Amino acid sequence: MQTQQRDLAQRLNTQLLAIKPDMIHSFDHEVSDIPNIIKLTLGEPDFNVPEHVKQAAIKSIEDNDSHYAPVPGTAKLREAAAHFLADRYGIQYDPQTEIVATVGATEAISDTLRAVTNPGDKVLLPGPTFPLYEPIIKLNGAEVVPINTEPNQFVLTPQQLQAAINEYGDDIKAIMLNFPSNPTGVTYTANQIEALADVLRDTNIIVISDEIYSELTYGQPHVSFAHYLPEQTLVLNGVSKSHAMTGYRVGILAGPAALISRINLMHAFTVTSASNPAMAAAAEALGTEQGRHDTENMKAEYKQRRDFVYNTMTKLGFIIPKPAGAFYIFAKIPERLHMTDYDFCLSLAQTSQVAVIPGAAFGPGGEGYLRLSYAASMANLKTAMARLTTYMKTH
Repeated sequence: MQTQQRDLAQRLNTQLLAIKPDMIHSFDHEVSDIPNIIKLTLGEPDFNVPEHVKQAAIKSIEDNDSHYAPVPGTAKLREAAAHFLADRYGIQYDPQTEIVATVGATEAISDTLRAVTNPGDKVLLPGPTFPLYEPIIKLNGAEVVPINTEPNQFVLTPQQLQAAINEYGDDIKAIMLNFPSNPTGVTYTANQIEALADVLRDTNIIVISDEIYSELTYGQPHVSFAHYLPEQTLVLNGVSKSHAMTGYRVGILAGPAALISRINLMHAFTVTSASNPAMAAAAEALGTEQGRHDTENMKAEYKQRRDFVYNTMTKLGFIIPKPAGAFYIFAKIPERLHMTDYDFCLSLAQTSQVAVIPGAAFGPGGEGYLRLSYAASMANLKTAMARLTTYMKTH
């Protein structure tokens, strides 16, 4: 039986053989059984979904809203998404032809990369970055061109971008951006985005801009890449991070109609459409003033947590780019410890019951760092920082 199963496995998609398990979830699983562990591993908001948003989902169920929705999503959600993007970021989209509602931003990423790339295409991937992008690119037969931004405070420079274009030319199909960044919390200023847009303007490179953390910025407003290069940009967003709705699985994809129509076709073949109650809840979150206030309240608490963790860890000798968005700390492990990022994180979990993610999980430039999610209660963060302080004093 086992031999037969192995033979059958060899007949599957051979691209899967090159894909390694996601280190974020594998490391989280590895340390989960440690007694009294405080896990600061996953990007999972610890807030409850706002009550008025939950009621919108409940009403959808009670109204027997149980039939297939239009493939790109309900009209109400697409209109709410268009309002949200225009109101917050000044970018304009036709809800009829330029917006698709997906099953989470994850489906938006997958559908977009599968619709955009062909085997042999190259995709520029500035990093460290969210590790989901690379396997999806590879599964489609395209090639990742990593660009290490660690020497530049984790910001892609126009010079790096131009150098990649000079080297690979028309083989480059797309560039995958993520800001505010998972894992670093770093984001781009308007001037930095404009400078990158100027480099890309005379190319045919498609910009896939994952802006799922756009509502969680501290001290500066988020500027969408589509503000400067709308005709080449696909914007990914959603309600998972802004409204603590990770389990509702609703993402938003916006862009030029000619591109969106092709991605919508991929979306139709993948899932048909998102869930009606979840889309009703997302429309309430994105389309109402109360939805704006929900995020502002969460953001104020995240900022307090960021400041507490950042100040504590910098005093302990960690070098950290101060996060301007999202809810992560990306900290360089002090060299005096002479430990790899994986060994440090495993040691910290086993001896001090604090779990964080090794920076190598996020690609080139992440080695020697750790990622900590402060999407956790202040009580847990205080306990974790006390344990980390003890660990650093004894190692």
